[in-house]
Amino acid sequence: MKIPGLSFSLKRALGITAAKQKISRKTGVPMTKQGLERKVGRFVIDAIFGTKKK
Repeated sequence: MKIPGLSFSLKRALGITAAKQKISRKTGVPMTKQGLERKVGRFVIDAIFGTKKK
């Protein structure tokens, strides 16, 4: 039986989530699959159309 509002994450308990966040902030490269795809996709579009970031 689950208790509403109470959950447990082994990754958070071991500090894996925080470590990944720190690495991502320092390197500027997302550690998630979705974030990495977004960053690579943006790079490709910028390369094709020659747009620059402001």
